[in-house]
Amino acid sequence: MSLPLPDEDALQHSQRLSEAIAAEIRKHDGWISFADYMAHVLYMPGLGYYSAGAQKFGAAGDFVTAPGLSGLFGEALAVQLAQIMAASAPVILEVGAGTGRLAADLLASLGARNALPDRYLILDLSGDLRARQRETIAAALPELIDRVEWLDRLPEQFSGAVVANELLDAMPAHLVVWAEAGAIEMGVALGADGQFERAGRPASGEVLQAAQEIAAECALPDGYLIEIGLAARRWSAEWGRRLVQGALVLIDYGFPRHEFYHPHRGEGTLMCHYRHHAHPDPFYLPGLQDVTVHVDFTAIIAAAHPAGLDLLGYTNQGQFLINCGILDLLAGIAQNTPDYVRAAGAVGKLVMPHEMGELFKVIAIGRGVDIPLCGFSSGDRSRRL
Repeated sequence: MSLPLPDEDALQHSQRLSEAIAAEIRKHDGWISFADYMAHVLYMPGLGYYSAGAQKFGAAGDFVTAPGLSGLFGEALAVQLAQIMAASAPVILEVGAGTGRLAADLLASLGARNALPDRYLILDLSGDLRARQRETIAAALPELIDRVEWLDRLPEQFSGAVVANELLDAMPAHLVVWAEAGAIEMGVALGADGQFERAGRPASGEVLQAAQEIAAECALPDGYLIEIGLAARRWSAEWGRRLVQGALVLIDYGFPRHEFYHPHRGEGTLMCHYRHHAHPDPFYLPGLQDVTVHVDFTAIIAAAHPAGLDLLGYTNQGQFLINCGILDLLAGIAQNTPDYVRAAGAVGKLVMPHEMGELFKVIAIGRGVDIPLCGFSSGDRSRRL
């Protein structure tokens, strides 16, 4: 694997995180779950990928998200959020706001539609990203920065629209190798050379129960690697206690369960992103790369529904954006201009099935929203969940 080399400061940062994780492994009798390892490399205070200050988004970072491709993504999404706010309360909560680009685009579009929220809340764990978000929004919309508030935790009660773009894939996941005779949870240990390596232990408790349910439902063969996002399930269910009225719009790459755990996907979906290179090694330069797992959207609604939330819609990103009018927004740009050419290329990436249009999905769950959501007016795939 040939990847760009980081500078000396970055290498030292990665080494400090590796040493901190190694100490955690020793503290726990030589083994931690992969979910714990993923939590450490992404979120360990001051050292994890999302909690430290390295550049992550855009051309200078490790990956590009939909808001970074075109402001039309935010303009289209604003149509859906405006409808949710009109049916609940004029408040938006964005969880994991990245650079703040989406927040700025949403606020600008909602302002143009006379549908501004009274408050735009952002929940982000990274102090560095909070600073970037403030800079981005203040530069684009200085007159609206006073409406934006940063939270340290989920609100106890909330009414309005919640939006999260590429959040669930970065929530820690457990890895289990399925076997009828005994499922093995794959975790992380230290090898003889002191480096991280995968190591198995008999699966137990909630992890084993989830693996047994998935294996039975999907008829998985022995040796199949099951990725189980317990953290994403718990996060979704938690909204059953906190959401008074409104809806969550969650955008991410993934599948319904019967597609996620397909016989031909037996080695899982775990992927790492470093300097615009995708690769499968989660032990490469801890703290300097993103580590992700695709989303089992069936598990999301299966956790949310018993908590009192309704499934309001599920479709692919391309169909959702088209339903929200992204093609009309594109048509509003003068053709045969550089702006149109750039926007058309970006919209193609966002909606075409062979780009982001099919792999990325949109699910809406909520409470007390009795109107059909416009983003799912055509091509709703809720029955596939």
